[in-house]
Amino acid sequence: MTKDKVRIGIIGAGRIGKIHADNLLRNPHAEIVGISDLYAGPELESWAAGRGIPVVTTDSGKLLAMSDVDAVLICSSTDTHVPLMEQAARAGKHIFCEKPVSMDLAQTRSVVEAVRQSGVKLQIGFNRRFDHNFRRVREHVQSGAIGDPHIVKITSRDPSPPPAEYIRVSGGIFMDMMIHDFDMARYLTGSEVEEVYAQGNVLIHPVFAEHGDVDTAIVTLTFSNGAIGVIDNSRQAAYGYDQRVEVFGSLGSVAAANDHPNTAEISTAAGLMRDKPLHFFLERYNEAYVQETALFIDAILNDVPVLVDGHDAVQAERIALAARMSMQQGRPVKLSEVPGAPVGSKTVSL
Repeated sequence: MTKDKVRIGIIGAGRIGKIHADNLLRNPHAEIVGISDLYAGPELESWAAGRGIPVVTTDSGKLLAMSDVDAVLICSSTDTHVPLMEQAARAGKHIFCEKPVSMDLAQTRSVVEAVRQSGVKLQIGFNRRFDHNFRRVREHVQSGAIGDPHIVKITSRDPSPPPAEYIRVSGGIFMDMMIHDFDMARYLTGSEVEEVYAQGNVLIHPVFAEHGDVDTAIVTLTFSNGAIGVIDNSRQAAYGYDQRVEVFGSLGSVAAANDHPNTAEISTAAGLMRDKPLHFFLERYNEAYVQETALFIDAILNDVPVLVDGHDAVQAERIALAARMSMQQGRPVKLSEVPGAPVGSKTVSL
């Protein structure tokens, strides 16, 4: 690592790995020295060659052993995250890992603690914290502009359901989809969740029931500062990707609406019409993806804390597990019923 550039290895060359690669290639403070994928072949080699990435391999261990790799982005399947994080920490590589860290809270806690003890930086891919709309909402809440937060409302609805093969391994709606919203709820309020009550149903497609999941869910949250939250998720919104938040407080409220391709609106005798929201997460959160990796690089170069750490990963998983437990048992679940966060961890918010 030089004083103004971090050398990166990317593990996992699927859709998100390639998005991070293209974003980092535009960052003057990052250099991608290699990429690994279990299925690396001529297609990936051609893709990498066109971007000047010199090393393409099926062996992630090769990247982790390279002396000129300062940090790794772990973008592979969730079941590989824990062993790869352990190997990267032992090799002294800074780590950016996509969410969730794992489907097993005990494993997540263990690896987060191991990484902390190794002294390398760990950032988790909760990209929505870096969204320009949500970040502005957070700033207004933190400044006291709306007073003490009383109610937090988060809506997150996908334009279409994922394929059956994904549903089978996703971990369920709370761990796969709503986990982003659990992190966002903590981020917006600056407060920890104390209790969770979840309800869900299969209203879109029976394939979810076949895999023990639901496609529609509502969760209410109670925060340690007394605020109340409500999150609603759907795997299919006919009108497109629906991403909205509102924080209501003692002095007012602040809200963020959907992003649209443009602001044009047509008014006729038939009614008022405008374009649907940006199609899906890649379009809606494009700039958030750019910002999260840029700030990861900045944290390494300037030796400052990352903005979404291992504690945040553990807390989001705890809430997701409490929500699953609540839905299964039909009762509110205290977070104290779910194992706690690693000793010595600390949340650093934007």
